[in-house]
Amino acid sequence: MNEEERHLALEALERIATHEKECGERWAEAVVELRELRKATDTHAARWEKLAWLVVGTVVTTALTAWFNMLW
Repeated sequence: MNEEERHLALEALERIATHEKECGERWAEAVVELRELRKATDTHAARWEKLAWLVVGTVVTTALTAWFNMLW
């Protein structure tokens, strides 16, 4: 292997290392974003679950009230 080939190989390895470093940083950013999205999704799901229970409770209470009024 002559000096020029060695220089090209080292340059290629440096570019690969730089690329891997950048990809690692981007992946870390993506993981952080995914965690934040998960937290937001969990928060929204909890809100919708509360709303669903409120609606179900209201419908059941209304139905029971109507049924009792029909009996008496």
